[in-house]
Amino acid sequence: MRLTVIGTGYLGATHAACMAELGHEVVGVDVDAGKVAALRAGRVPFHEPGLADMVARHTAGGRLRFTTSYEEAGAFGQVHFVCVGTPQRKDGDAADLTCVEAAFADIARHAREGALLVGKSTVPVGTAARLAAAHGSEVAWNPEFLREGFAVEDTLRPDRLVFGVRTRRAERLLRRVHAPVLDAGTPLVVTDFATAELVKTAANSFLATKISFINAMAEVCEAAGGDVRRLAEALGYDDRIGHTFLRAGVGFGGGCLPKDIRAFAHRAAELGVDLGFLRAVDAINMRRRDRVITLARELCGGTVLGARVAVLGAAFKPDSDDVRDSPALNVAARLGLDGADVTVYDPEAMDNARKAFPLLGYALSLEEALRGADLVLHLTEWPQFREVDPGWARELVYRPRIVDGRGVLDADRWTAAGWRFRALGRPVPQGETGWTGEAEGR
Repeated sequence: MRLTVIGTGYLGATHAACMAELGHEVVGVDVDAGKVAALRAGRVPFHEPGLADMVARHTAGGRLRFTTSYEEAGAFGQVHFVCVGTPQRKDGDAADLTCVEAAFADIARHAREGALLVGKSTVPVGTAARLAAAHGSEVAWNPEFLREGFAVEDTLRPDRLVFGVRTRRAERLLRRVHAPVLDAGTPLVVTDFATAELVKTAANSFLATKISFINAMAEVCEAAGGDVRRLAEALGYDDRIGHTFLRAGVGFGGGCLPKDIRAFAHRAAELGVDLGFLRAVDAINMRRRDRVITLARELCGGTVLGARVAVLGAAFKPDSDDVRDSPALNVAARLGLDGADVTVYDPEAMDNARKAFPLLGYALSLEEALRGADLVLHLTEWPQFREVDPGWARELVYRPRIVDGRGVLDADRWTAAGWRFRALGRPVPQGETGWTGEAEGR
């Protein structure tokens, strides 16, 4: 089929390339001429495993191309996917639909008769019906469920597809688009607009709630002397609960969960439904960052003033260069304001981190970040951070002290190598031998 994808950011570029991979002819549309030029050259302006090779292969083969022209896209496509962002509004918790509304208006103006307009963006319930009425076009909603770092896999082999449609024709077109995926046995839910819109926000809200639940249990463990890792292990064996998303740490960030739960609670309130528990979920998540800062101060003798702090991680999660609402950078910046000399290292997100927080220090390598540090904070779960040899790291730092903000490091291994080790929701390791003084007196 001939498809267009409106918006070539994280979602749009991934969707366009994967639709080409499935055998369709695809045109990606964006108002950013620089982004279009990069994609035409086969370059992806963000990090996502496997995507750059796919874009380069299909642009070179002619199955995938990019343009700034809505006229060109409208004349080309049978089905138009709208994949633009819906950030949080600057004046409150609601979603900003400016880009979605503009994209639908522009493609509806130029689409040929009979074209189907399909929303993939995460929007407040009621948006699809309003857009369909406003533009007089046939509309469907097909929410995305991509995980950064796994977006190609999640598009080509999703755990489910959801079609929000009002006509049999729209369902048939979407089935044709996704035929290879459906033929592989992917479950399909065909439903109404409102339910399709709610699936994504409900899913993100559930995941955020599960993460904040175990982080709240970490707070209880700290107060009671328990170990949240053992608690999570025991809970996870219950099939009704499961182990995924049940690991305590510095909390979630990124461009989806934080803004989506706030927008969902806001929209529900507009509809007369109180989802106040989501505000508690948000609050628990944010105070985990506070707890990391408290542990940092405690390890540094009560203050981080003058301490050299190595922050391992800038992206909000591994296998991504996305620093939006990154817990790691939030903690790093706050420690910098407290007088710490902060150095950040991340394998992929350095450029984005520098743009977002230009006053922080940045290292070119893990070794450079660790050298001379009074304190190490492990805040993004990259494999190379998880696998670092604590003996090797101790030879580089000035004071062997570490806070594991992701709950994945082996406390016994680090303690045996002479480190003072702290992690959220876990007891202080027995037999610590690391240095216990303050940062002054180098």
